[in-house]
Amino acid sequence: MLNPPKYAEFFCGGGMVRAALKSQWDCALANDIDRMKAHVYEANWGKDGLVVSDVCDIPDGILRQPIDLYWASSPCQDFSLAGKGRGLNGQRSGVFRSWIQKITPAVQDGFAPSIIAFENVSGLISRRNGQDFEEVLRSLIDLGYNVGALEIDARHYVPQSRPRLFVIALHKSVAPMSLCDARPTSVYHTKRLRSFIATAPRRIKQSWCWWRIDLPTRRVPELQSLIEVDTGLEWLSPAEVDRLVSLMSDPSRHRLEAAQQSGRIEIGTLYKRGRPDAHGRTRQRAEIRFDGLAGCLRTPSGGSSRQTLVVVEGAAVKARLLSSREAVRLMGLADSYVIPDNYNSAYKVAGDGVVVPLVRHLDAAIFQPALKIAQKSSKAA
Repeated sequence: MLNPPKYAEFFCGGGMVRAALKSQWDCALANDIDRMKAHVYEANWGKDGLVVSDVCDIPDGILRQPIDLYWASSPCQDFSLAGKGRGLNGQRSGVFRSWIQKITPAVQDGFAPSIIAFENVSGLISRRNGQDFEEVLRSLIDLGYNVGALEIDARHYVPQSRPRLFVIALHKSVAPMSLCDARPTSVYHTKRLRSFIATAPRRIKQSWCWWRIDLPTRRVPELQSLIEVDTGLEWLSPAEVDRLVSLMSDPSRHRLEAAQQSGRIEIGTLYKRGRPDAHGRTRQRAEIRFDGLAGCLRTPSGGSSRQTLVVVEGAAVKARLLSSREAVRLMGLADSYVIPDNYNSAYKVAGDGVVVPLVRHLDAAIFQPALKIAQKSSKAA
């Protein structure tokens, strides 16, 4: 491709956006503060464009060049259900404001990308009664963009339940009419988004776009096809499996019993979570699913954050941790993707990433058509 478009990825982690865009785009910048993730990025993509630093310390000159897309997947802990609800006032998720401060001078000096994409957990929509989501949207509108959002579950792309929010902003110099609908039409225009826009401030409504995007046509791989035969991980002992079963809620236990009675080999995934009991005390519960999906990968900050694979054949139940290779496969990465030898590090790279085929779909459905419109507008000017 002659003169491919350029993108800058902030909070790049192990480079999953690069894995998605590499055949269509050139990387102008990849930034992350986490040195372990940066080593993984470098092992897969080299040092080209990589800046390992706080987002505030990215050299200003890097953004003063023609860049067509900014992608940012900033920390989500304070937006997530597992967080303490601080939202943009939290130490981790509040770095969104630092990112906006970093990109604002370049945008105002004439180096505005045609597209800005911001990815985070769906909890952002409702955190602090929608105030944080309003701030995210207003920040982009103030920079001169029309905005829209999609709530996409990765289950449409990989066998993992992973709902995420994708805010997509198109510069107001690029007419968005052919890319959006007058009213919500996509499954990704969820009830939460529709409810938010129904009561949003007028300024947000005036700049809002319902991005036109269909479900992908590519078949989702089966969970069983991603499972490794030989992982090097030990299976749990019978006593450890019995303890997991003892921690199951009634619905989970019923699902396990149904799998045992199915007459087939059934593969399920399990998380341990803290749940309040009848007295308001938090008790650990094991929740299992046999719907062909893994649960949402999270960073392995504690043992309960790591997902367990359960194999049922008749009365026999085996269980082990999900392997690091299985985790990156669930993010849509090929087996050629280099992962750390350390289990927790590899799992962290996967849990903090974005699903590769999902990003490819956004590129095909929205980014590439938007670039064509931007090029026509530029030539006309």
